[in-house]
Amino acid sequence: MEEKQTVKFKKEEFAIKESVKKMLGKGKVSKVRIEYTPVGEKIIISTNKPGLIIGKGGEKLNEITEYLRKHFKFENLHLDVEEITEPEFDAQIVADEIALGLERFGPLKFKILAYRSLEKVMKAGALGCEIRLSGKLPSSRAKTWRFAQGYLKKTGDSSKVVDRAQSRAETKPGTVGIKVSILSPRAVLKDKIFINEELKEKLKMNQQELEDKPVKKSKRSKKD
Repeated sequence: MEEKQTVKFKKEEFAIKESVKKMLGKGKVSKVRIEYTPVGEKIIISTNKPGLIIGKGGEKLNEITEYLRKHFKFENLHLDVEEITEPEFDAQIVADEIALGLERFGPLKFKILAYRSLEKVMKAGALGCEIRLSGKLPSSRAKTWRFAQGYLKKTGDSSKVVDRAQSRAETKPGTVGIKVSILSPRAVLKDKIFINEELKEKLKMNQQELEDKPVKKSKRSKKD
C-alpha cells in the first residue's frame, strides 16, 4: 500500500514539473524543484532568464500558480525563481538551445550547432563536455553523432558530479534526441591528484645533482 502511494506521489511530482516546463516553453527552464514545508508547498524554478519567467508585474507567475492550484489542488502554493548565473555549465539549458537551433535552422546544420555549443562550454572553463545527437542526421537513416572535448567521468562516485540532461527537437525529417553532459570546473573530484610544484622542482634538482656527480672507480688489487 505504501509503495503504491509513493509511486502515485512521484507521478504527481513529475506531472507538476512537466506542466511548469510546458507552460514556460523550451529553453527557459533548467530544473523545477518541489519543497514541502509546514506552511505549504514551494516550487523553485531554476532559469537563466528570470525576466521571461516572472513576466510583467508577475503575471506569468500568477498564471502558473492559478493553473497548479486548480489542477493539482495545492492549498498554499508559493513559486520562487532561482537565477542561473553560469548557463554554460547547465546541461539542460545547453541541450534546449541545441534543440531550438535544430528546429529553427533544420537538421542539416547539426554539426555547426553542436560544435558551437561545445566551444562555448569549454571556453567558459568547463573541464569536459559531451554532446550526443541521435536521429535522421543528415540522411534518412537514423544515426548517433558524438561531439566531445576535455575530461569527463563516466563511472564511479565522481561521475555523480557530472551534470547530465536531455532534450528533443522536432524537425521535418523526424525527432532528434539530444543528450548533454558537462563537468563544471567547480566539481569536486575525489580521485583528483594535486601535484606540489615546489616539491617536484626540488626532486628534479636532486636528480640532476646525482646525475652530474662523478662516479669513483674502485681500485682492484694486483696479483703477484
